[in-house]
Amino acid sequence: MGLKSYRPLTPTLRYKQIGDRKEITADKPLKSLTKGIKRSSGRNNAGEITSRRRGGGHKKLYRLIDFKRQFAGIPCTVETIEYDPNRTARIALVKYENGKRCYIVAPADVKVGDVLNSGAGVEFRVGNAMPIKDIPLNTMIHNIEMKPGKGAQLVRSAGAAAELVAKDGKLCQVRLPSGEVRFISEDCLAVVGQVSNIDHMNESSGSAGRSRWLGKRPAVRGVVMNPVDHPLGGGEGRTSGGRHPCSPWGKNSKGAKTRNNKRTDKFIVRRRQKRA
Repeated sequence: MGLKSYRPLTPTLRYKQIGDRKEITADKPLKSLTKGIKRSSGRNNAGEITSRRRGGGHKKLYRLIDFKRQFAGIPCTVETIEYDPNRTARIALVKYENGKRCYIVAPADVKVGDVLNSGAGVEFRVGNAMPIKDIPLNTMIHNIEMKPGKGAQLVRSAGAAAELVAKDGKLCQVRLPSGEVRFISEDCLAVVGQVSNIDHMNESSGSAGRSRWLGKRPAVRGVVMNPVDHPLGGGEGRTSGGRHPCSPWGKNSKGAKTRNNKRTDKFIVRRRQKRA
């Protein structure tokens, strides 16, 4: 994948830089592996906005992704590489030898015609899913399970990759993209390699309209509002706020701890803030 730039014929095109999508080989998804998805626009079941700055956006179908790699031991062939509007990574349509078709998150450097496999004892190669205990140390992995058989939950976004840094009995230490080092069971599956669409982080939409297509509404700064609308609003002339950054309801927005799950604290070897 590469990035596509445009001649600056308009202010929008001057800074626009998006992926060229040369790796994509199909225009439409396989209908039997899709389902409708309802847009909530950030509202709960009572119609109240619980997540601000969401709304609109283009219609889209949800692609059913096989995060479990359920047909273990059965080789599959990559038929297409496709765009998925629901995630930043590319997806791959694979056909198993038993005739079943599934969507998986496409690993980087996997092309149409490649043969992939999953399960214990499979060949060590990019795109294959295997238990972490069978993967050599210092290998880049993605689509990592947190519980054996539950399906991949970690490291699924475009260009992401974790590193297997140590094996300690039944548990293995994995360094996540955030810098956090975490214990994960050796029986959990992980896919060898990096997630596709690596240049996603370097894209620049160049226009507000493209954000609206994605369902993102404008974000208005609190300091430019009136005092009735935000604690940072008001003042004569331009001000910097005069107090700690906060939400419209006065809750501090920086520095507060967001993690509240003591049950799994024992699996964290090093916090993401403490990189070393």
